[in-house]
Amino acid sequence: MIRFLNPAMLNLRMSLGAYCVICCRRIGTSASLPKSLTSWKHVRNIVKFTGSLILGGSLFLTYEVRALQKSLTLDTQVVEREKMKSYIYMDTIPLDKIENYGIVWQTRRELHKAVRKVLTISARILRSPFDDSFSTVDIEEHECPVWLLLRKSQEDNRAMRLEAVQEMSEAHHWHDYQYRLIAQASDWRTLIGLARSKESDLRFFLPPPPLPSLKEDFSTEEELRHLLALLPHTELDECIQHFTNVALNESSQSLAAQKGGLWCFGGNGLPYVESLGEVPSATVEMFCLEAIVKHSEISSHCDHIEAHGGLQLLQRLYHIHKDFPKVQRNIMRIIGNMALNEHLHPAIVRSGWVSIMAKAMKSHHIMKASHAARALANLDRETVQDKYQDGVYVLHPQCRTSQPIKADVLFIHGLMGAAFKTWRQQDSERGQAENALEDEEKYTTCWPKTWLAKDCPALRIISVEYDTTLSDWRARCPTERKSIAFRSNELLRKLRAAGVGDRPVIWIAHSMGGLLVKKMLLEASKKPELSTIVNNTRGLLFYSVPHHGSHLAEYSVNIRYLLFPSLEVKELSKDSPALKVLQDDFLEFAKDKNFQVLSFVETQPTFIGSMIKLHVVPVESADLGIGELILVDVNHLNICKPKEKDAFLYQRTLQFIRETLARDLDN
Repeated sequence: MIRFLNPAMLNLRMSLGAYCVICCRRIGTSASLPKSLTSWKHVRNIVKFTGSLILGGSLFLTYEVRALQKSLTLDTQVVEREKMKSYIYMDTIPLDKIENYGIVWQTRRELHKAVRKVLTISARILRSPFDDSFSTVDIEEHECPVWLLLRKSQEDNRAMRLEAVQEMSEAHHWHDYQYRLIAQASDWRTLIGLARSKESDLRFFLPPPPLPSLKEDFSTEEELRHLLALLPHTELDECIQHFTNVALNESSQSLAAQKGGLWCFGGNGLPYVESLGEVPSATVEMFCLEAIVKHSEISSHCDHIEAHGGLQLLQRLYHIHKDFPKVQRNIMRIIGNMALNEHLHPAIVRSGWVSIMAKAMKSHHIMKASHAARALANLDRETVQDKYQDGVYVLHPQCRTSQPIKADVLFIHGLMGAAFKTWRQQDSERGQAENALEDEEKYTTCWPKTWLAKDCPALRIISVEYDTTLSDWRARCPTERKSIAFRSNELLRKLRAAGVGDRPVIWIAHSMGGLLVKKMLLEASKKPELSTIVNNTRGLLFYSVPHHGSHLAEYSVNIRYLLFPSLEVKELSKDSPALKVLQDDFLEFAKDKNFQVLSFVETQPTFIGSMIKLHVVPVESADLGIGELILVDVNHLNICKPKEKDAFLYQRTLQFIRETLARDLDN
């Protein structure tokens, strides 16, 4: 290979040659000196000459080696740069929207350069240089913090990972491609942490991957029915069998009608016919989804749902029924149940559900956000050790927080209630509901989440949901006969899995929910593994709890052939032996434990339907026998729904919570 030397190298060689000639001439023409001086003079000259040759030769060899290496090796930085750029996800941006690189951009660039220098110097001092995978990449100085955060988020040290996710979530000044870079390069733990961070940007989450095409001549309804049919149908309790049979029957009738077949009124077909003019596909799919919700409570069935493409099918239904919140909530319940199984977490993340739930978490609709929060909490094993089973919803905190949680407040609804609607603001003036999304201080669909969470941020607020009916005519599962004792054991198991009992507890209950609380505490006192629930219970707040029975039960018994009262209603009758034993046992138990108790009771009658009007819980029945009893001029439904935040009902509730937990909150 022919190599041409540049002028600098020629000058260097000429200088070295001239220097050698001068040194030789000096040695040859020097005057005679004494022998001892002459020998030392010669030694010095030889050292100078030899040193010059070595220095010059070293410089020459170094130059030649570097030139040869440059001509024969490939620049690895170019490879790394191209590799990095090939994985960046970028949206196309119109030219008129490209950021103007003015003085702000220049200032930010200089600031990032300074930060880079500080980090580099500190790394050298601490002898912890940047990781090779990042240090070899040729990137702009202002992009280094992004890569440093990425590396930090994947450290073995848990505290460093959490700190990195928090810093990412607080970044609001990055370019669009930097958010997308994080979305591409982050591991699933980081993405879940960002989804549970309140201020995180939605650009951190890539769109879910494309869904597989439907089978030929198959609709989503048929796919859902097919999935349900593939799930195991053995060793199921009667209720799951009932839901599965109803779903399969209804979907078959629907498909027959769509394809011109004869309609047969079997199974539960009547309610489907009644709703046929509204949303037939969504109604039929609801039957299937309710059955799959029950199946998803069984761990082995969750594996079957995932194996048969259930995650993708549910995602398709979620998008199709974006205007039907009830369908979406049932889908989110299934995902939340599947997330209880940690081995399914990678599959849930890969299918794109984290992106969907991150968006739902930011919804103004409390129910939608709370269902997503439950599923994400079950996925987040970095900061959440508890597991939230179906029907257990954390109202606060729903995001990762640095606020230490010092106590739990549990809300248990009553007959025909629900985890959210029971605790909404009194809605006599429904016009206020239109402003709910604009100002939650004026109207809220769930005051424990909106008001109590702000007034007591150190509390974990949990709301529980379970199915109840007034009449067997409307029972969702005709084979289901759940007594208060059965439900209390079921709820105890779920609450203990959620970590209830690990910190101080206040129970807040409405109507029949108060009887469940009493039964749960009595049952927990008999089991050593549940003793922490009793020992950490500080107080109980009851909204119109029928400790001595309800007029509703008496009315139902009188017209039993018309109403067919459910087991729950029958247990509320004044002559119920079980109710009397429960009251006597709990009164003695509460006095012994010195629980703080506050009770509210209605003084107005309540409309049951459009024709029945009665005083559901009289004053004498709401009196537990200990604690303060307060009469409120409202009916049974509104006894737990304050008119506004400044209303006496809410303010007295807040005062009771603060006073009962004063010592725990101060600590």
